[in-house]
Amino acid sequence: MKESLMEIVCCPMDKHDLELDVDERDDGEIISGTLTCTDCGESYPIEDGIPNLLPPDMRDDD
Repeated sequence: MKESLMEIVCCPMDKHDLELDVDERDDGEIISGTLTCTDCGESYPIEDGIPNLLPPDMRDDD
């Protein structure tokens, strides 16, 4: 995921801003981390460079 994506993504639950917490970067791309809503506190994982913005009840937590 490119960090510039933060300018357009928002929480799918309440449309508030997301805060980025990076665990791993590679060549300027975010490989893993977490996006957390600044209002409701819901967290969305970033895995293999892909943010999972599905609502919590629709995620496959394998």
